[in-house]
Amino acid sequence: MKKKMAILGPKGTHSEDAALYLNKSDEYELTEYEEIEDALLAAEKNEVDAALVPVENSLEGAINVTLDYLAASEKLVVARELIWPVHNALMAKESIDLAQIRRIYSHPQPISQCRTFLRKNCPKAQIIKVSSTAKAAETAADEKKSAAVCAERGGALHGLSVLAKNIEDNSTNCTRFFEVRNRENKDFPLDQKAQKSLVICRIDGRKAGALLEVLEEFAHREVNLTRIESRPARTRLGDYIFFFDIERGNSPKNEEEAVAAVKRRSIWLKFLGSFEVITAN
Repeated sequence: MKKKMAILGPKGTHSEDAALYLNKSDEYELTEYEEIEDALLAAEKNEVDAALVPVENSLEGAINVTLDYLAASEKLVVARELIWPVHNALMAKESIDLAQIRRIYSHPQPISQCRTFLRKNCPKAQIIKVSSTAKAAETAADEKKSAAVCAERGGALHGLSVLAKNIEDNSTNCTRFFEVRNRENKDFPLDQKAQKSLVICRIDGRKAGALLEVLEEFAHREVNLTRIESRPARTRLGDYIFFFDIERGNSPKNEEEAVAAVKRRSIWLKFLGSFEVITAN
């Protein structure tokens, strides 16, 4: 029996494209969920073997719902990270001059990522935000003089043709995905190719220099942090949770000592695993 991977649906989204890239060996059966929380909950309950969820876009920033869920969960760990280049296409059912398009549908993020192109080439178009790029393709397929900003595969699933490729304003645009699993999953392997570790902690924000003290624990041991993200602790105003992406170096002992020292300075700390980072071509 195939393993199951939860993804953010519906079919034809960038999330599905990313999952298909990871699933080249056909190890997983992909299961679509409407919300990120639902995909993560399925992994937490072991209803699926893994969930692939977005965690950050290079232009739009952190995906807060993913971070908040990981911070709250006692069971989830990160198995792999995928850096996925985001390429958007303008697609329509009929061949039409771009300047004559009346309506363009897409998810808010692709709209933001392609704003300059759309403003320049489709000046008469009304930009309409929908729940997903797949929904945009489905809607545009039923209307004349309408188009969708979507992944090419998503548009093709609804019979759309490409009017323009790679219309994103920034060619380096990418999204980071985490493959997340339940730490109790017996099939969860120890990753010998780990390049990064993830730590989440809550520190006392009322204490002056508390964050500096935590950062010094890493710096003194020459442990490099590739990313720091903060989120409200949802307790009271001024309380924050910090996410630290730790670069795996030549001294695992230094990393272990740094994490242990940070834990002593924290109200609580969670280690969400060490994992491989895959960059898609």
